[in-house]
Amino acid sequence: MKRFVRSLISIGLMLAGIASAAFGLKGFLLSSRFIDGGVTGISMLISDVLHFPLSILILIINLPFIAVGYRQIGRTFAIKSTLAIAGLSLCLAFVKFPDVTPDKLLTAVFGGFFIGAGIGLAIRGGAVLDGTEVAALLVSKSSNLLKVGDVILILNIVIFLTAAFFLGVESALYSILTYAAASRTIDFLLHGIEQYTAITIVSTKSEEIKDTIINELNRGVTVLRGHGGMGSTGPGSDDQAILYCVVTRLEIGTIKTAVKDIDPNAFITTNALSDVEGGLIKKPAFH
Repeated sequence: MKRFVRSLISIGLMLAGIASAAFGLKGFLLSSRFIDGGVTGISMLISDVLHFPLSILILIINLPFIAVGYRQIGRTFAIKSTLAIAGLSLCLAFVKFPDVTPDKLLTAVFGGFFIGAGIGLAIRGGAVLDGTEVAALLVSKSSNLLKVGDVILILNIVIFLTAAFFLGVESALYSILTYAAASRTIDFLLHGIEQYTAITIVSTKSEEIKDTIINELNRGVTVLRGHGGMGSTGPGSDDQAILYCVVTRLEIGTIKTAVKDIDPNAFITTNALSDVEGGLIKKPAFH
Protein backbone atom coordinates (compact mmCIF):
# COMPACT_ATOMS: atom_id res chain seq x y z
CA MET A 1 0.00 0.00 0.00
CA LYS A 2 2.80 2.43 0.91
CA ARG A 3 4.58 1.66 -2.35
CA PHE A 4 1.36 2.39 -4.28
CA VAL A 5 0.90 5.72 -2.48
CA ARG A 6 4.52 6.66 -3.17
CA SER A 7 4.02 5.80 -6.84
CA LEU A 8 0.93 8.02 -7.02
CA ILE A 9 2.79 10.90 -5.38
CA SER A 10 5.69 10.43 -7.78
CA ILE A 11 3.37 10.50 -10.80
CA GLY A 12 1.58 13.56 -9.44
CA LEU A 13 4.85 15.43 -8.96
CA MET A 14 5.99 14.54 -12.47
CA LEU A 15 2.71 15.70 -14.02
CA ALA A 16 2.80 18.95 -12.04
CA GLY A 17 6.42 19.44 -13.13
CA ILE A 18 5.55 18.92 -16.80
CA ALA A 19 2.67 21.42 -16.63
CA SER A 20 4.77 24.02 -14.81
CA ALA A 21 7.75 23.77 -17.18
CA ALA A 22 5.52 23.91 -20.26
CA PHE A 23 3.73 26.97 -18.87
CA GLY A 24 7.05 28.69 -18.19
CA LEU A 25 8.22 28.04 -21.74
CA LYS A 26 5.07 28.79 -23.75
CA GLY A 27 3.47 31.30 -21.39
CA PHE A 28 6.56 33.44 -20.89
CA LEU A 29 9.87 32.73 -22.60
CA LEU A 30 9.28 31.68 -26.20
CA SER A 31 7.47 34.84 -27.29
CA SER A 32 10.29 37.00 -25.88
CA ARG A 33 13.14 34.87 -27.30
CA PHE A 34 14.62 34.25 -23.85
CA ILE A 35 16.22 30.90 -23.07
CA ASP A 36 17.10 28.87 -20.00
CA GLY A 37 20.40 27.15 -19.27
CA GLY A 38 21.31 23.51 -19.76
CA VAL A 39 19.85 21.12 -22.29
CA THR A 40 16.57 23.06 -22.28
CA GLY A 41 18.47 26.21 -23.21
CA ILE A 42 20.32 24.43 -26.01
CA SER A 43 17.00 23.14 -27.39
CA MET A 44 15.44 26.61 -27.21
CA LEU A 45 18.44 28.23 -28.90
CA ILE A 46 18.50 25.72 -31.78
CA SER A 47 14.73 26.03 -32.16
CA ASP A 48 14.96 29.82 -32.39
CA VAL A 49 17.89 29.89 -34.81
CA LEU A 50 16.99 26.95 -37.08
CA HIS A 51 13.19 27.04 -36.58
CA PHE A 52 12.93 23.40 -35.58
CA PRO A 53 9.97 22.50 -33.32
CA LEU A 54 11.02 22.86 -29.68
CA SER A 55 8.89 19.89 -28.63
CA ILE A 56 10.90 17.56 -30.87
CA LEU A 57 14.30 19.07 -29.99
CA ILE A 58 13.76 18.72 -26.24
CA LEU A 59 12.99 15.04 -26.70
CA ILE A 60 15.82 14.29 -29.13
CA ILE A 61 18.58 16.20 -27.31
CA ASN A 62 17.66 14.82 -23.88
CA LEU A 63 17.44 11.16 -24.87
CA PRO A 64 21.23 10.54 -25.11
CA PHE A 65 21.63 11.89 -21.58
CA ILE A 66 18.82 9.65 -20.34
CA ALA A 67 20.68 6.70 -21.88
CA VAL A 68 23.71 7.74 -19.84
CA GLY A 69 21.47 8.03 -16.78
CA TYR A 70 20.30 4.46 -17.38
CA ARG A 71 23.88 3.21 -17.01
CA GLN A 72 24.92 5.58 -14.24
CA ILE A 73 21.77 5.76 -12.08
CA GLY A 74 19.39 2.95 -13.01
CA ARG A 75 16.48 1.74 -15.09
CA THR A 76 13.70 3.26 -12.98
CA PHE A 77 15.25 6.70 -13.26
CA ALA A 78 15.65 6.32 -17.03
CA ILE A 79 12.06 5.16 -17.56
CA LYS A 80 10.60 7.93 -15.42
CA SER A 81 12.76 10.58 -17.08
CA THR A 82 11.88 9.36 -20.58
CA LEU A 83 8.17 9.50 -19.76
CA ALA A 84 8.52 12.94 -18.16
CA ILE A 85 10.44 14.43 -21.11
CA ALA A 86 8.03 12.83 -23.57
CA GLY A 87 5.15 14.31 -21.58
CA LEU A 88 6.77 17.75 -21.71
CA SER A 89 7.29 17.37 -25.45
CA LEU A 90 3.63 16.46 -26.00
CA CYS A 91 2.50 19.30 -23.76
CA LEU A 92 4.56 21.81 -25.74
CA ALA A 93 3.23 20.44 -29.02
CA PHE A 94 -0.49 20.23 -28.26
CA VAL A 95 -1.39 22.34 -25.21
CA LYS A 96 -2.03 26.04 -25.72
CA PHE A 97 -0.94 28.55 -23.07
CA PRO A 98 -1.68 32.28 -23.02
CA ASP A 99 1.18 34.74 -23.49
CA VAL A 100 1.07 36.13 -19.96
CA THR A 101 2.93 39.44 -20.14
CA PRO A 102 4.99 41.51 -22.57
CA ASP A 103 7.13 42.90 -19.74
CA LYS A 104 10.64 41.55 -20.24
CA LEU A 105 11.66 41.55 -16.58
CA LEU A 106 8.51 39.74 -15.47
CA THR A 107 8.92 37.32 -18.35
CA ALA A 108 12.51 36.45 -17.36
CA VAL A 109 11.80 36.08 -13.64
CA PHE A 110 8.52 34.19 -13.79
CA GLY A 111 9.47 32.16 -16.83
CA GLY A 112 12.52 30.99 -14.91
CA PHE A 113 10.39 30.40 -11.81
CA PHE A 114 7.92 28.10 -13.58
CA ILE A 115 10.65 26.21 -15.44
CA GLY A 116 12.61 25.77 -12.22
CA ALA A 117 9.47 24.64 -10.40
CA GLY A 118 8.81 22.11 -13.15
CA ILE A 119 12.33 20.70 -13.06
CA GLY A 120 12.33 20.62 -9.25
CA LEU A 121 8.97 18.85 -9.02
CA ALA A 122 10.08 16.29 -11.59
CA ILE A 123 13.25 15.60 -9.61
CA ARG A 124 11.11 15.18 -6.49
CA GLY A 125 9.16 12.61 -8.47
CA GLY A 126 12.34 10.72 -9.36
CA ALA A 127 12.82 12.00 -12.92
CA VAL A 128 14.48 14.83 -14.81
CA LEU A 129 13.18 17.21 -17.45
CA ASP A 130 16.67 18.42 -18.31
CA GLY A 131 19.64 16.09 -18.83
CA THR A 132 22.30 18.67 -17.93
CA GLU A 133 23.24 17.21 -14.56
CA VAL A 134 23.44 13.70 -16.00
CA ALA A 135 25.88 14.98 -18.62
CA ALA A 136 27.85 16.89 -15.98
CA LEU A 137 28.06 13.76 -13.83
CA LEU A 138 29.50 11.78 -16.74
CA VAL A 139 32.11 14.43 -17.57
CA SER A 140 33.15 14.89 -13.94
CA LYS A 141 33.64 11.13 -13.53
CA SER A 142 35.97 11.05 -16.51
CA SER A 143 37.96 14.09 -15.39
CA ASN A 144 39.95 14.60 -12.22
CA LEU A 145 39.91 18.37 -12.66
CA LEU A 146 36.21 19.13 -13.12
CA LYS A 147 33.37 18.73 -10.66
CA VAL A 148 29.67 18.52 -11.56
CA GLY A 149 29.14 22.19 -10.70
CA ASP A 150 32.13 23.22 -12.82
CA VAL A 151 30.81 21.35 -15.86
CA ILE A 152 27.35 22.93 -15.52
CA LEU A 153 28.90 26.40 -15.14
CA ILE A 154 31.12 25.99 -18.23
CA LEU A 155 28.22 24.62 -20.28
CA ASN A 156 25.98 27.53 -19.35
CA ILE A 157 28.69 30.11 -20.09
CA VAL A 158 28.99 28.65 -23.61
CA ILE A 159 25.20 28.62 -24.02
CA PHE A 160 24.72 32.26 -22.99
CA LEU A 161 27.68 33.48 -25.04
CA THR A 162 26.18 31.71 -28.04
CA ALA A 163 22.80 33.24 -27.21
CA ALA A 164 24.42 36.71 -27.15
CA PHE A 165 25.75 36.10 -30.66
CA PHE A 166 22.50 34.79 -32.20
CA LEU A 167 19.79 36.47 -30.11
CA GLY A 168 21.52 39.67 -29.06
CA VAL A 169 23.15 40.81 -25.84
CA GLU A 170 19.90 41.98 -24.25
CA SER A 171 18.16 38.65 -24.75
CA ALA A 172 21.24 36.84 -23.42
CA LEU A 173 21.27 38.99 -20.29
CA TYR A 174 17.57 38.39 -19.67
CA SER A 175 18.22 34.69 -20.27
CA ILE A 176 20.86 34.69 -17.54
CA LEU A 177 18.24 36.20 -15.21
CA THR A 178 15.84 33.44 -16.27
CA TYR A 179 18.44 30.80 -15.47
CA ALA A 180 19.14 32.38 -12.06
CA ALA A 181 15.43 32.39 -11.19
CA ALA A 182 15.09 28.76 -12.31
CA SER A 183 18.15 27.66 -10.30
CA ARG A 184 16.93 29.31 -7.11
CA THR A 185 13.49 27.76 -7.53
CA ILE A 186 14.99 24.30 -8.02
CA ASP A 187 17.15 24.73 -4.91
CA PHE A 188 14.12 25.80 -2.88
CA LEU A 189 12.01 22.85 -4.03
CA LEU A 190 14.78 20.31 -3.42
CA HIS A 191 16.12 21.68 -0.13
CA GLY A 192 13.32 23.89 1.17
CA ILE A 193 13.60 26.84 3.50
CA GLU A 194 14.91 24.49 6.19
CA GLN A 195 18.18 23.80 4.43
CA TYR A 196 20.24 21.77 6.87
CA THR A 197 23.71 22.54 8.11
CA ALA A 198 26.13 20.26 9.97
CA ILE A 199 27.93 21.81 12.93
CA THR A 200 31.09 20.28 14.40
CA ILE A 201 32.19 21.50 17.84
CA VAL A 202 35.56 20.83 19.49
CA SER A 203 35.75 21.95 23.11
CA THR A 204 37.15 20.96 26.47
CA LYS A 205 33.63 21.52 27.84
CA SER A 206 31.92 19.21 25.36
CA GLU A 207 29.81 17.46 28.00
CA GLU A 208 28.24 20.71 29.18
CA ILE A 209 27.69 21.85 25.59
CA LYS A 210 26.11 18.51 24.68
CA ASP A 211 23.67 18.76 27.60
CA THR A 212 22.70 22.30 26.60
CA ILE A 213 22.08 21.36 22.96
CA ILE A 214 19.99 18.32 23.92
CA ASN A 215 18.05 19.63 26.93
CA GLU A 216 17.67 23.35 26.18
CA LEU A 217 17.79 23.53 22.37
CA ASN A 218 16.11 20.16 21.82
CA ARG A 219 18.47 19.04 19.07
CA GLY A 220 20.18 15.71 18.51
CA VAL A 221 23.94 15.36 19.00
CA THR A 222 26.41 12.68 17.95
CA VAL A 223 29.55 12.36 20.09
CA LEU A 224 32.74 11.44 18.21
CA ARG A 225 36.03 10.55 19.84
CA GLY A 226 39.02 12.67 18.92
CA HIS A 227 42.66 12.97 19.85
CA GLY A 228 44.29 16.30 20.60
CA GLY A 229 46.53 18.05 18.07
CA MET A 230 47.43 21.71 17.68
CA GLY A 231 44.73 24.08 18.87
CA SER A 232 44.30 27.68 20.06
CA THR A 233 45.81 26.72 23.42
CA GLY A 234 48.81 24.99 21.86
CA PRO A 235 49.65 21.31 21.36
CA GLY A 236 47.47 18.75 23.09
CA SER A 237 47.52 14.98 23.37
CA ASP A 238 44.43 14.17 25.42
CA ASP A 239 41.43 12.33 24.04
CA GLN A 240 38.32 14.48 23.86
CA ALA A 241 34.74 14.42 22.63
CA ILE A 242 33.84 16.06 19.33
CA LEU A 243 30.19 17.05 18.95
CA TYR A 244 28.34 16.78 15.66
CA CYS A 245 24.79 18.02 15.16
CA VAL A 246 22.54 18.92 12.25
CA VAL A 247 20.33 22.02 12.38
CA THR A 248 18.47 24.28 9.98
CA ARG A 249 20.31 27.38 8.82
CA LEU A 250 17.91 29.47 10.92
CA GLU A 251 19.25 27.81 14.07
CA ILE A 252 22.99 28.17 13.41
CA GLY A 253 23.24 31.43 15.34
CA THR A 254 21.42 29.99 18.36
CA ILE A 255 23.76 27.00 18.52
CA LYS A 256 26.90 29.14 18.14
CA THR A 257 25.76 31.57 20.84
CA ALA A 258 25.01 28.74 23.27
CA VAL A 259 28.42 27.15 22.62
CA LYS A 260 30.34 30.42 23.02
CA ASP A 261 28.52 31.19 26.29
CA ILE A 262 29.89 27.93 27.69
CA ASP A 263 33.33 27.93 26.06
CA PRO A 264 34.52 31.10 24.27
CA ASN A 265 37.51 29.13 22.94
CA ALA A 266 35.42 26.38 21.33
CA PHE A 267 36.33 25.47 17.75
CA ILE A 268 33.22 25.43 15.53
CA THR A 269 32.86 24.50 11.87
CA THR A 270 29.70 24.48 9.72
CA ASN A 271 29.03 22.62 6.48
CA ALA A 272 25.96 22.95 4.25
CA LEU A 273 24.21 19.64 3.58
CA SER A 274 22.45 18.83 0.33
CA ASP A 275 20.21 16.18 1.89
CA VAL A 276 19.34 14.83 5.34
CA GLU A 277 17.27 11.80 6.23
CA GLY A 278 16.63 9.95 9.47
CA GLY A 279 17.92 10.77 12.92
CA LEU A 280 16.70 13.60 15.13
CA ILE A 281 16.58 16.43 12.61
CA LYS A 282 13.23 17.74 13.80
CA LYS A 283 12.51 18.94 17.32
CA PRO A 284 10.76 16.19 19.33
CA ALA A 285 7.03 16.64 19.72
CA PHE A 286 7.18 16.15 23.49
CA HIS A 287 9.19 19.34 24.01
